[in-house]
Parts: sequence; structure tokens; C-alpha cells
Amino acid sequence: MNKVTSGAELLSRLHEEVRRAGKTVYDVGKVTPLERIGAEDCNLYLKREDLSPMHAYKWRGAYHRMAQLDPHQTRGVVAASAGNHAQGVAIAAAKMGGVFETRIFMPLNTPLMKQRAVRQLGGEAVSIELVGDRYDEALEAAQHCADQEGYVLVHAFDDLVVMGGQGTIGDEIAASGEGPFDAAFLQIGGGGMAAGVAARLRHHFPDIVLYGVEGQGQASMKAAVEAGRPVRLQEVDVFCDGTAVAIAGQHTFPLCRDLIDRFLTVTNEEVCAAMQYLWERKRIIPEPAGAMGLAGWLAHRSDLPDHKNILVLICGANMDFAQLQRVVRGARIGSETRRYLRFEIEERAGTLHQLLSELRIKANIVEFQYGKTDQDKAWPVIGLEAGERSFRELYAMWEETGLIFEDLTGEIDVEFRAFPFEPTLLEYPLFLEVEFSERAGALADFLEKASNLSDLVYFDYQYSGERVGRALIGFDFGSQEARDNFLLFTETSCDATRKFKALSESQMKRILAR
Repeated sequence: MNKVTSGAELLSRLHEEVRRAGKTVYDVGKVTPLERIGAEDCNLYLKREDLSPMHAYKWRGAYHRMAQLDPHQTRGVVAASAGNHAQGVAIAAAKMGGVFETRIFMPLNTPLMKQRAVRQLGGEAVSIELVGDRYDEALEAAQHCADQEGYVLVHAFDDLVVMGGQGTIGDEIAASGEGPFDAAFLQIGGGGMAAGVAARLRHHFPDIVLYGVEGQGQASMKAAVEAGRPVRLQEVDVFCDGTAVAIAGQHTFPLCRDLIDRFLTVTNEEVCAAMQYLWERKRIIPEPAGAMGLAGWLAHRSDLPDHKNILVLICGANMDFAQLQRVVRGARIGSETRRYLRFEIEERAGTLHQLLSELRIKANIVEFQYGKTDQDKAWPVIGLEAGERSFRELYAMWEETGLIFEDLTGEIDVEFRAFPFEPTLLEYPLFLEVEFSERAGALADFLEKASNLSDLVYFDYQYSGERVGRALIGFDFGSQEARDNFLLFTETSCDATRKFKALSESQMKRILAR
């Protein structure tokens, strides 16, 4: 792909492509609704791309790109996708009657739900090939296929024709009769949708303020703008898998750089809180990336100008059902209504009951973690849900009475609900938070090698519906030297899809009751 840096030239071509797309995309989809929510002191408008034929916006760009191909001159089409783009390509291939072979490369850890959706939408017109653990690896395989077989690569975002299809969202917003809008919050992965929609919103509403929203662990566009060029992130958080892109596109970068007024980042927990917000007000369950734009407004509104008419895109709702458990927990933390507190109390009859009775006056107890580790003292960890005012009152009361407590919200051992060990059982322990590609056998090689170097004493894992699995694994060693050598082994065992993080000294003390 030739590097293109002229934002003005690209913008002119993009506007023309959006106008062309307005004549093609409605062969396979309809205009999606724009709904208004009365939210606090403003009007919040939701562009409901979750109500499209594939519950996401990707059908627009995929079909517009493939509709430009001459079936008599095209040997085949190839694409790479983590899920939604693949469904868009599948819809296009089926609509075109399978006139050319369509191959879609997807990571090995792609949820079965999304694989099934691709097959259902595309039928015999498409084939799926699973390769690698990341989108980048799937894209590399797709590009290799295109180069070797002479297929046309339909890129998920870094293609002006694809961006033109996505930009029809902006024209639909303008045609709705609503507006003008003071601000729009657009989620950014590779930047294709953000660029296309931003271009048309700026065209129709010249005074609009455009915010680009990225996840904290996947802000590749923000990194590109700061560096003055696309730069590859060494690690990419995949909780919001629809926006998990390691490097901004050569075309999308100059467009987003010139069109977006300000870039914002949000945590996974803030995204979860936005998902809860949508459920409570509209009974909408988006995928995490689908709520990212809204999360940008909710998390940053106190630091932003007083916008009255606000636009956000619900850009997708293709989420593994198993992920809901993680979302519910994260939502409470993201909205700052749930906190995990560790108390120090006397280990005697009645003290724990008294503490629980006091807590119930101003908070709901949602989780409880406790194991006896000492004859004189007890250290229960209690998950509480309450409003900010109630937490302030509780903290003031405890400080006045001398109750010892600490906030452990987000700590690894608390997140995994790790239970205490009897310290005499272990000699030189080491606990690691391990992240790995969520597919069969991903940990097998590591554990096989690790078993020759250590004793496995703890394993805590639960499927969360994400592409990345997380486990808390405990090892024990016969000497400090053996422990240090194992740490060196883990450093050399890290790669793009597997990483390790040793627990801190304070976290180890809690687990080992030392």
C-alpha cells in the first residue's frame, strides 16, 4: 500500500466516495434510527447501528467496496477480521450471489458466535480460515493470499472506498432532521468509521466538536497523532475487541488527525458503566466497542464544555453472552458505585457480625472474601455498593472510630477472589497473573515447561467471553535461585499473545497471610 499523507486530498476523495456509497449500500441494508434520550442537562442522540442487518455498521463499507468489483475481472476476495468486518463481507458476498470466491481470515480466538454469524450470513459464498492469535496475524495472512493468489483485499478500515460506505452514517444523521449537534463522540479502532463519519458530520454541521474515543490499552490513533505518524503498539487490550487495532491506518491517520478536535481514552470499567447506562435507559446491550463513544462522554463530561446536543454511535452489538458477567462487575467499578474494602478486625465472636450490621445501614454487601489465618486478627475483603455520599459518610465514621481499612478495588488477588494459603506449606512462592490467547491449548506449552522448573500450587481461571484468557497461577520453589531463574524463563516466554505479571509484595502478603 502506498503511503498517503495529504489529508486535504484524502478528504476530497472521501467526500466523493461517501456520495457514491449512498447509491449502493441500501441494496443490503436500511437507514438505521436516530433516537433521543433526555439525559441530565442535555439531549443525547443515539445512532442505532446495532439495529442493522448484522447488528453493526460494517456492512456499509464492505458491500460498497465489493460492489465496485467486476466479477469477470476479479478472481476472488479476501479479508481479515476479528468479527464484524467478516460479517459485512459475508453479507456482501451472499448478496452478490457468490460470483467470486471469498475467503475470510480470522484469529484462532474468534468467539464461536461470530464465526457462526459469518457462516449464516455468507452461506456457501464464503469460507473461513483461522490463523494466529491477533488481528494483525490474520491481516498478514490475508495480504499474503491476495499477493500470491491475485485476490482483492477488502481492508477492514484503511481503504477510502470502505470509509466511504461507513460515512453514509453521517449523511443519515443529517437527513434525520435532528440537530444541529454541539458534539459527537466517535469510537476509534483503525479509524475508518471515525474518519468517514467525522468528514460528513463536519460537512453538514461545521461548528460541531468531534471527539475521538479509544480504549486506554489500545489508543493507536492517539499514539499516531502524538508521534506524527502511525506507530505500532507493543500491547493491545482486547476487552473492546471491535476497536483492538495495534497501528492506525496510513489513510485513516491523516484524516482523523485533521478532523478530530480532541482524543479521549476510557478504561474497560468506564465502557462497562456506559453499557449499563444504555441498558437502564433503553434496554440496549451493545458490545463493549459499541458503547465506547458514550463512555467517552460519561467519563469526561465534567471536564468538557457544556454541550447541549450530543451525538454518539452504538456501532455494534455482537458480544459473546459469557462476557456479560465481566461487564456487570466492571460496570459497578466504572460508575464508582462498587468498591472492595479490606478491614482489620479482632478475631473474636461477634466482631464480624457487628461490622456487617454497620455496613448494611449505608451500603449493599455484594461480595465477601474471608478465611481464618490468625488467632487474634481477621482481614475480610467485602464488596460494597453505595453512592458516593454514602461512601464518604462510611469512611468518615470508620476513621473517627479508628477502624482500620484499605481500598483494594482493582487489585489482582481481589479480582481473582484468591483465598489465603497456609504459609508453612510453601518455601519460595511466586504468583503470576498470566494473560493468554483464549483458545484450546494456548497455555499447554508454557505449563509443560513450567512444570519442569517449579511446583504448581495454585490455578485460578474462569472463562469470561473475551479473546484473552486471564489466570492467577501460583508456583513454589526449593530455593531463591530457582525462583529467580523461573522469572527469567517467564521473561523469555512472553510474546504478543502471552504475558506475565508478578504480584506485588503487598498482594503476596494478603494471599499468603504473612
